[in-house]
Amino acid sequence: MSGDSSTVDALYVMREIGEFIVKASRVISREQVEKFIGLLVSVYKDSSKKILVMGAGRSGLVGKAFAMRLMHMGFNVYVLGETIVPSIREGDLVIAISGSGRTRLIVTAAEAAKHVKAKVVAITTYPDSPLGRIADVVVRVPGRAKTSRMDDYFARQILGIHEPLAPLGTLFEDTAMVFLDGIIYSLMQVLGVSESEMSMRHANIEF
Repeated sequence: MSGDSSTVDALYVMREIGEFIVKASRVISREQVEKFIGLLVSVYKDSSKKILVMGAGRSGLVGKAFAMRLMHMGFNVYVLGETIVPSIREGDLVIAISGSGRTRLIVTAAEAAKHVKAKVVAITTYPDSPLGRIADVVVRVPGRAKTSRMDDYFARQILGIHEPLAPLGTLFEDTAMVFLDGIIYSLMQVLGVSESEMSMRHANIEF
């Protein structure tokens, strides 16, 4: 980091993001989380059922990380956009990640999933968004509501505009990532899947 006093310390920003995630953990609905886990457990217990995870941009990367852990647990899971994605059918589970709940690609894909009677879970900041209205289960994950109009952090502080330092959708994406890692741990407990069992499914041929 530069020694310029106007430079915001990266470690300070890291702490702010961490504090946001802790606060988010206190407001995410336990009922919504339990419904989400219930759907995942029902798919796990029926080997004919599949999971499709989808998200655009950085949310898509969060989705891929979650799908990877589901695979380690033994789920039949795919990520939208990959060439090996099979057809989605009635009773399958689609997990859509979108902070705004308005990303056209994700909303359209969720609509297609509902058309074939798949279950849809929305991970979003806005339950009343198009994606939220489509979903069978919505887990509201807090995130930054909008982009700041002022680039100068210190000017915003002087004016009393205390907005998060993380740009764009970072707070939603980071919070969703940690939340979904928490879901994995919960599933390990509910399903009795050990870390050693997951390790056996980890890739043994890597770049």
